[in-house]
Amino acid sequence: MDDDRRAFLEALLATATPSGYETAGQRVWIDYVSEFADEVRTDDYGNAVAVLEGDGDTEIALAGHGDEIGFIVRDITDDGFLRIGRIGGSDSTVSRGQHVTIHTAEGTVDGVIGQTAIHLREADGDDVPDVSEQHVDIGAEDAEEAGELVDRGDPITFDQQISELQNGLLSARGMDNRIGIWAAAEGLRRAAEIGTDATVYAVSTVQEEVGVQGAKMVGFDLDPDAAIAVDVTHATDQPDSPGKQSSGVALGDGPVVARGSANHPVLVDAVRETADETDIDVQLQATGIRTGTDADAFYTTRGGIPSLNVGLPNRYMHTPVEVIDPVDLDELADLLAGFAVRADSFGPFRVDL
Repeated sequence: MDDDRRAFLEALLATATPSGYETAGQRVWIDYVSEFADEVRTDDYGNAVAVLEGDGDTEIALAGHGDEIGFIVRDITDDGFLRIGRIGGSDSTVSRGQHVTIHTAEGTVDGVIGQTAIHLREADGDDVPDVSEQHVDIGAEDAEEAGELVDRGDPITFDQQISELQNGLLSARGMDNRIGIWAAAEGLRRAAEIGTDATVYAVSTVQEEVGVQGAKMVGFDLDPDAAIAVDVTHATDQPDSPGKQSSGVALGDGPVVARGSANHPVLVDAVRETADETDIDVQLQATGIRTGTDADAFYTTRGGIPSLNVGLPNRYMHTPVEVIDPVDLDELADLLAGFAVRADSFGPFRVDL
């Protein structure tokens, strides 16, 4: 990954975009794709689409979701503490004792999610309270002071830095799914450099973490011939992964092509063939019921859009310390570009009966 691409990834990771509050991150993405897309457009909810016009008949979408999990200010206590709720699948087991940022109309406010000291807890007091029972301390003396700083409905994210671990691995909050919109943008840029007959849409959707809502909107609007949803997937190559949840997916072994449920078999074969032709190693993943990604929305939109989930191995998903291998990410962008430039020859994407 060269310096410009690394700077783009870090800009995305540094920008807070909890579901329903994605504007700042969408602007970062739009600024980047505007340099090489033929057109960039948005809809009323902030879904962003970059277009690369082709001369062929095939239209494909490469889509990541631009939102992340987080918290929301639910109430303010008389003592000036903030009661919080979830945005998406926030994990109550990792939230206490964390630095957070409250994003208000007037700017950001620093806070911490309180945790009772181990010395003061009862012997049986190690049960993890639900997020709704946790609180943010912003240092306010009372409800009046807190109310002057924050409003109910303000979003909250972990205050977390990007860290580079050994062997080039990267850790940050929000890899889910900044890597997806990075790869969609990069897939489009690299396809533009190579040249493609297909029309290619790179998409950054909103509100995936609260029910794949943006993908429903974009899928209906674009109605492409095929859609690839790009997201993180669980790497189970770390000691705490339960054996019964093992997927065989590991960091450093390449992008992950899902099979089953929403994943259209013709698209699966096309992407695997692309990987072979471009000398990219891919891993396979079984998704027998659902993918848990925007693919689940795309494939039931309109009369059914042939869809596929392509993932990036990610350790510690939905925590502030998600870990990826940027080599996998670079190869993911190459795989998307390779498919895009071949898409016109792969279609039509339909099951042969």
